[in-house]
Amino acid sequence: MRWLPVVVLALVLIAQSVVSAQNEPFLNGPVRLIAGAGPGGNPDVLARLLAQKFTETLGQPFIVENMPGAGGMIAAGFVAKAKPDGHVLMIGDSGALAISPALYPNLSYDPLRDFTPVTALATVPTVLLVNPSVPAKTLAEFVALAKKEPGKMSYGSAGPGSIHHLTMAIFADLAGIDLLHVPYRGGSAMVNGLLTGEIQAGWSGIPNVIPLIDSGMLRAYCVSTPERSMSMPALPTCAALGYAGFDIATMLGLLAPAGVPQSFVDLVQSAAAKAMREPEMMARMIQFGMVVHEEGTTHYRQFMKHDVERYAAIVRELNLQIR
Repeated sequence: MRWLPVVVLALVLIAQSVVSAQNEPFLNGPVRLIAGAGPGGNPDVLARLLAQKFTETLGQPFIVENMPGAGGMIAAGFVAKAKPDGHVLMIGDSGALAISPALYPNLSYDPLRDFTPVTALATVPTVLLVNPSVPAKTLAEFVALAKKEPGKMSYGSAGPGSIHHLTMAIFADLAGIDLLHVPYRGGSAMVNGLLTGEIQAGWSGIPNVIPLIDSGMLRAYCVSTPERSMSMPALPTCAALGYAGFDIATMLGLLAPAGVPQSFVDLVQSAAAKAMREPEMMARMIQFGMVVHEEGTTHYRQFMKHDVERYAAIVRELNLQIR
């Protein structure tokens, strides 16, 4: 009989544990990990890498769901309205969370109010490319050629308001050149436009163009960040070629709908930190041209605020409008 109180206490603790587990949203079923891009896009690539790690670490299935279109705005709008019960997460980027709000005043979501930032994950620089038919062999020659024929040379982007669009708009303003913007439905379509000569120039993510550069099918001038890319260490930065301070990259981060339990945020942030620090993941990041910036909720929230303010100022200064 002297063991009875111990047994009762144990049963109470077990019951509390079961109730706690039932109340923890994460433990109640699969988690949808939304990628605001098609297969092969940066959000998709990172989502699939993390989904595998999360499934292994947290013991629940994480299912990647692609929601491409409108520069990530469709995915962001969906997640902003999802129930904050821990069943929906999103890999978001600067396009949907900072650039689009600066260009589209009537978005269905507010990036700073409708999401809970979980953690920053990685930044993705871009490279300036041209079709080899462009006679300019260097960035300086490219700028000189564009100045000689204002408005004649065309550049592509992954769509109006995409990071590719903003990067070229900022660069063109710094260089004092006038280029014709040709938007495409995604980065892959834009690269195809470069390959066929439909357009002359464009900024692109790194992984899918390395073989094209190495084979001479495309020519690269510089990378958009102050540091050289570990994926293409021989390629100089734009800043080193005379454009001091040029620093444009998109941040990929993990977000949930506003109002999710803090315990869920802490759980997923811890799992993300563990995954991003693994040597295998670090190697894959380099392979995909990404720079790991694993940070917690507070840092990511501050970055998002800065990103929103930065691109709003750029759009005002350059008087960019979507037509």
